[in-house]
Amino acid sequence: MNHVLFVALKMLLQRKRQTVVSILGVSMGVSAFIVMSSLMLGFQNYFIQQVIDLEPHIKVKPRVEEKEREPYTLLLGEKPEEKDRILGWQDMVKYIERNPEVLGVAPRLVSRGILKHGVRDKPITLLGIDPKREPKASIVEKFLVHKNLQRLETNRTGVIVGVLVGKSLGVDQPGKKLLLVAPNGRTLLVTVEDLFESGITNIDDARVYINIKTLQSLLERQGEVNEIIIKIRDVNRAEKLSRAFQSFIPYQVESWQRAYRNFLSIFKIQNTITYMIVFAILTVSAFGIFNIIMMTVLEKKKDIAILMAMGFNRGDILLIFMMEGFVIGVMGALIGSLAGFALQEYLESIKLDVEGLIRTRGFVLERTPLLYIYALFFSLFFALLASFYPSYRASRLNPVDIFRSQ
Repeated sequence: MNHVLFVALKMLLQRKRQTVVSILGVSMGVSAFIVMSSLMLGFQNYFIQQVIDLEPHIKVKPRVEEKEREPYTLLLGEKPEEKDRILGWQDMVKYIERNPEVLGVAPRLVSRGILKHGVRDKPITLLGIDPKREPKASIVEKFLVHKNLQRLETNRTGVIVGVLVGKSLGVDQPGKKLLLVAPNGRTLLVTVEDLFESGITNIDDARVYINIKTLQSLLERQGEVNEIIIKIRDVNRAEKLSRAFQSFIPYQVESWQRAYRNFLSIFKIQNTITYMIVFAILTVSAFGIFNIIMMTVLEKKKDIAILMAMGFNRGDILLIFMMEGFVIGVMGALIGSLAGFALQEYLESIKLDVEGLIRTRGFVLERTPLLYIYALFFSLFFALLASFYPSYRASRLNPVDIFRSQ
């Protein structure tokens, strides 16, 4: 085996320029794969983790089609909100809590509203919560700036506002007085007890937490809830459990995967596009490897014939040129991995405010050794694939014909 490696390295060193170009082509593909995958997976995992932490794993709410029929209930003399509630929710909560896979259950009353501060006003989404039950069913406290969730229990007119809601109203500290306007026209003077920052723009720019009893009184909906949130042990089983709950719950049961299925579909498309780009780069580098080995075979026909005359068999000749592709793949992977690591370090050191679907103070990267392992595997796969045909051609040469043609 040593003689095969020696000959392979000797042939590569004789074509230094082409060898370097081929190695650089592989390294570019590897570094691109590492950096692009790190950025893409970092963003996706950050978004999904924030959703899992802040949003319910499973949510029970009135069916959408019932809400769509609400305007027609006015003709029958019914209140529109009667369709926007969950009947018998206390028994439902007790039943769900008995499931061994459930960690916590909490009721909510969700409504729209407007917050006013001076001449500024902001449309918001009001979440009426039970401060005692909510921490069992969500980890909203993780995102609170001052960790004052229990203030909603002691101060029934207290609210917790998203940082972007506060920014719109000019509020950046607890203690500020705001005027809350409910959909029914009733108003309430509330006090900001805390701010929360989830990092998801749509949530931080709309959500306001308030004590559920206060909201029920403000909306004149005593004892009513229109949402039940469920926290489970294994978030990946949310969809399966939601279907199990749906079999006995006469309301819509929605998992976090279903609630954010549009985003998850976009992530799949994003992954496909990214890997297609990396595949194209590696394919171009593979053509470079194919070219250098094929040219070596054509130029070294006489040398190949001499090696066969010296006792090298066809398998040895095949291994010599396959070894060239292997060496180029390994060297390209090593250099590409170092370049990818350096680029990750550079991107991580950049401090800037990124605001869009999510908000971060810099690039969110996924730093995992698996990316380097995958990069090595792909580089070797393309390198060996590109070198197989030239190696096969070299092993099928007839030394007698070569000597006769000289």
